Amino acid sequence: MNVSWRVDETYINVKCEWRYLYRAVDSDGNAIYFVLSAKWNRKATKKFLKKALSSNYNDSEKNNS
Repeated sequence: MNVSWRVDETYINVKCEWRYLYRAVDSDGNAIYFVLSAKWNRKATKKFLKKALSSNYNDSEKNNS
């Protein structure tokens, strides 16, 4: 089982308003966790990373290794 995953950030248009999309994606392309934010800021980024690292996906992968 492959336990790698990556994080990306992009800027998307939702209902004619621009939003930042942060997402954690596993090696198969499945979303592990994502956040849509009206503006970019350090606090939102840190919150996203903290949630992604503590996600159930991450915990279950640790238990399988």
